[in-house]
Amino acid sequence: MTRPDDDQLTNLPEQIHQWALELGFSDTGITLPDTGPYADRLQAWLANGFHGEMSYMADHGDKRYTPESLVPGTARVISVRMDYLPSPDRPRDTLTDPQKAYISRYTLGRDYHKLMRKRLASLARQIDDAVSGYDYRAFVDSAPVLERGLAQRAGLGWIGKNTMLLTRKAGSFFFLGEIFTSAPLPLSEPYDNDHCGRCSACLDLCPTNAFAGPRVLDARRCISYLTIELKGSIPEELRPLMGNRVFGCDDCQLVCPWNRFSKPTAEADFQPRHGLDNSELAELFLWSEATFLKRTEGSAIRRTGYEGWLRNLAVGLGNAPSIIPVIEALKQRADFPSEMVREHVQWALARHGL
Repeated sequence: MTRPDDDQLTNLPEQIHQWALELGFSDTGITLPDTGPYADRLQAWLANGFHGEMSYMADHGDKRYTPESLVPGTARVISVRMDYLPSPDRPRDTLTDPQKAYISRYTLGRDYHKLMRKRLASLARQIDDAVSGYDYRAFVDSAPVLERGLAQRAGLGWIGKNTMLLTRKAGSFFFLGEIFTSAPLPLSEPYDNDHCGRCSACLDLCPTNAFAGPRVLDARRCISYLTIELKGSIPEELRPLMGNRVFGCDDCQLVCPWNRFSKPTAEADFQPRHGLDNSELAELFLWSEATFLKRTEGSAIRRTGYEGWLRNLAVGLGNAPSIIPVIEALKQRADFPSEMVREHVQWALARHGL
């Protein structure tokens, strides 16, 4: 096995960056397999129960915050980002129309996992061709990885008060992925600046007041958690605060001043499908399960399941204007077989005085 010389290694990060750009990624960085202070922050977050029913966040021992435990022999982590904001896109128009269904921008197109994993595998092959004899393993939300902390330490941005990774180049509307490798690549400088300053827009304008403090999210109150991760009944006191948000929530990103610099994606797979960026709540609520499965094929929306989809839409309809299409749609689901769905429909009808 031939090891690369120093000149090869020195020049490799720039080559990796160029290859990544050609594959559709927006930025790259390289760090040690060390999550630093983020390990302690995760433990404190879990101890406070802020993860709710997401038990997987506490599983896997130290693998989530110790990359070498997850993949023995890891010497470096290559962190990448890929922008996903559709273009053109006017999310506020949907969010402020109570008859529309607001769906988080990251899930309007095809599920990003397969696309990014395939691109990361291609990037790993290119690196291996340049300096063979090392191990490479790609991750895109497919394993316990503290990806935002690693991305910060790889120089891609800082962790904002809304817990998102932020960059002055492109805000926060992007996905992250990683390649764990045994190759001793040169390191990027960590991004140690905090450009949030005194701004607290994300904390102040969260619809459900889900932030326990700057950079501390109580997932149990977060609309993304309530509409995706939570499998049972949504707490009644939070339902009126959810508005028309039926899958995920982008509010803490939409109000962030740095997202003025978000870059529209060039990826066709991330463009909205089936009009989900501008659909009526009542229309979506009347989808059959077959229609739901067909129109969410290859989409992250599948994660909530059909019953969860109807549950979320029932809440949105309960917060919608008391107009005939809204009332009739709810009445058509009043006897739905799922007790959870029926309970949310009854709540919504009661909101309309019925």
